[in-house]
Amino acid sequence: MKKITKLGLSALCGSLAAISVANAGSIDVVGSAHITHTSLGNSDTGNPLGMKSNMSFIGEGELDGGQSVKMSIVHTDKATWSAGDIALTTNNIGVITLSAANGGGVGSYDDVSPTAWEETWDTGVGTNINLQKGVGSSTHLSWTSPAVGAGTKLIIAYTPQNDGVSVGDKASSGAASNNLEEGLDIVLDVAPDGPLNVFLGYSQTFQPKGVWATRKAGDHEEAVVGTKLSIGPFAIGGQVMAENTGDGIPGNARYYLNTSWGVALNVNDGLSLSYGETRSNKIYNREDFAPSATQTTSETNMHWVRKNKQKGRSWQAGYTIGGVTLKYSDSVFDNVGYVDQAAKDSQIVSMGIAF
Repeated sequence: MKKITKLGLSALCGSLAAISVANAGSIDVVGSAHITHTSLGNSDTGNPLGMKSNMSFIGEGELDGGQSVKMSIVHTDKATWSAGDIALTTNNIGVITLSAANGGGVGSYDDVSPTAWEETWDTGVGTNINLQKGVGSSTHLSWTSPAVGAGTKLIIAYTPQNDGVSVGDKASSGAASNNLEEGLDIVLDVAPDGPLNVFLGYSQTFQPKGVWATRKAGDHEEAVVGTKLSIGPFAIGGQVMAENTGDGIPGNARYYLNTSWGVALNVNDGLSLSYGETRSNKIYNREDFAPSATQTTSETNMHWVRKNKQKGRSWQAGYTIGGVTLKYSDSVFDNVGYVDQAAKDSQIVSMGIAF
């Protein structure tokens, strides 16, 4: 991406610069624009033309002793602030980051299967899939260890209240969700820069127990494990994700089990092709159903467990020439939104321009 303008970091962050910045940094503005045409099967597409504008502010500076600091503020569309982080790279103890809605911990590994464009579920179908985010959607602190071997690293992320709120300067999230307390993520990413990458992570968010209105039977837990293999222009990978909501109310969702995998091929420097599949199981707490005329007495007293599963597949292609990228996806999903017999398909053509 080309740089639009530079602003002195020392001018914007005067007190910080006066105390500790040896070399003044800069803020670069980078961005891109996207034009899309979306066609949806089994639903009213309406006007299929869409657009998206991205703009990001990225600031970097060097501190005394050779350490560095980096800040990013991301506007994903229509100049609406959506995510940001401030990262301090130390000389020997790793990277310390304050992040707001920009992933981190388990949230950075919710679906990293190889693809030519987007995740299978993010192709205009509107799956409302439940993904394992850990503390990544809340304002949180994280520590990433120094990399060893082929980039192997340990990530620990923490938030005082995992309520999914991005907190501004001199503010707090308030009572956004008093049912979710502090959260902690731990991720081990083995050899992400090597041909064979393996990663696993676990997240726990504490929840108040014994409150009748919420009926929390336990803490909120999430886990992910996956692997990727790269051989020349070919890449294949997959992962399994699980979640225990800790919800104890009969009929509410208690567990999610997601799987995804993909295979991608870089045909040349400009053309990429991929195929991927995603499955997500939503499992509810046990509940009593009213007996039907055909049920026996023993069947009437049984506890039934209800489960909904949505699954989909997506073919994708991407072609880049200069600063222009053309992308295409053809996707099909069954039981969309965990609703039985709700099927949708989509075909999307996109042109992106980097500036």
